[in-house]
Amino acid sequence: LKEENASLRSKINKLQIFTETQADKMRKLERKLEENKIKEEKEAQDLEAMVQHVEQNLQLMTKRAVKAENNATKLKQENALLQVQLKNYKTENEALRSGQSASLAVVKQNADVALQNLLTVITNSRSSIKQLLSGAESLQLVADLLKSIDRISETSEDGQ
Repeated sequence: LKEENASLRSKINKLQIFTETQADKMRKLERKLEENKIKEEKEAQDLEAMVQHVEQNLQLMTKRAVKAENNATKLKQENALLQVQLKNYKTENEALRSGQSASLAVVKQNADVALQNLLTVITNSRSSIKQLLSGAESLQLVADLLKSIDRISETSEDGQ
């Protein structure tokens, strides 16, 4: 009976040691789980902040693109008007050459004014086109960022 009692005590001690080991493992796993939850929450908050920042940039780029398009339209209208003026000046120039109008100096001056106006419109048009292209490149960058965010979120979902 003493031997059986000693054997049972030995088994109880082994079971207590095993239970303590399992409890330690469980506590470690619970801590690790909590750390992972905190890490995932921080990553989600960072990702949300990044998405908001990208959305703000996208809105800003859209406004710039609309402004550039409006400016380009306005310059096209101005260009058309100046081309009509240039045509009128050419007609007047033709009339002067045939002797029906004032001196050649006035025609030359009108042509010079028309040329200056046309060069100004060309310069302004180039600037607006550059702004429009810059806005388009910025929108492309934002689109690429949004694609990257989708890939990041897909990767984190697959990793779970």
